[in-house]
Amino acid sequence: MNPDSLRAKLLTCLGGPWPAPGPLNRQHRETLQKDGYRIESLTYEVEPGETVPALLLIPDGIDSRNPAPAVAVWHQHADEYHLGKSEPAGLAGSPQHHTGVALVREGYVVLCPDAVCFEERQDASGRLKGGDYERHVFLRHLVNGQCMAWKNILDMRRAVDLLCECPEVQADRVGCYGHSMGSTHTWLIGPFEPRLKCLVGNCCLPTYRAIHEEQLLHCFANFIPGWLRYGDTPEIAALIAPRPLHLNLGELDEGSPIGEARAGIERIAAAYAAVGATDNFTAHIEPGSGHTLSEEMWRRAREKFARHL
Repeated sequence: MNPDSLRAKLLTCLGGPWPAPGPLNRQHRETLQKDGYRIESLTYEVEPGETVPALLLIPDGIDSRNPAPAVAVWHQHADEYHLGKSEPAGLAGSPQHHTGVALVREGYVVLCPDAVCFEERQDASGRLKGGDYERHVFLRHLVNGQCMAWKNILDMRRAVDLLCECPEVQADRVGCYGHSMGSTHTWLIGPFEPRLKCLVGNCCLPTYRAIHEEQLLHCFANFIPGWLRYGDTPEIAALIAPRPLHLNLGELDEGSPIGEARAGIERIAAAYAAVGATDNFTAHIEPGSGHTLSEEMWRRAREKFARHL
């Protein structure tokens, strides 16, 4: 099946076309000046009446007269529902994952939004906590004929809309990065967002075969009803071709069993070769590493952005 037909099948499995985008209705909340950059706290609409809180990091000296490339950073899961945008923005969580700060210090405008069910997007009623609310949202979309990945992609597309409207951003030089669930989000949105010119995922390429054999309990974004009839998770990532994509994996990461992940990487590479873009796909498997972001992994991520953005 050719990539366009496969992409159409994937969209059907996800839940069908996304609604036409309305106005973002961006609202500024506050500005926090940091050393060498500022953080703008803001909200924007992803669907009518549904707003996403986000943090926009802008290097000093970057404005509409001197715009910069941009990177959207999708945060991890780790069952830390109290954390979302604040971790990559450097305001909470592990310093290892303060990747938005690392990128803004290199001159990129960086957008860090909350994924649904995290940080400020938890249950407003307070009745459901953490994973219970995430399961509720997943099932609510499922009975409507969609899945969690459909919702995640919709939200991420709106994040790209926002970046492309920012006067501080060079709209033709936008990329994205994510660790763990954020990596899943990276290869989920890639096939449907051509405005992303460079994509980097760190530590998440679980195949369904590995999930079934190892009885892995992954976050809901990984599960797309009916997709296994057409391919596995690497076939989703392969639909990003020919645009630049880099994937990091840890050899000992139990969430992405390395035998299956290696085979998946080979299939993605073959898809890039088939469209004459062999050099645009790169991957790194770090010996002895688990589910982490090592210095070498981050070095390769930085180099990918430097080369293509």
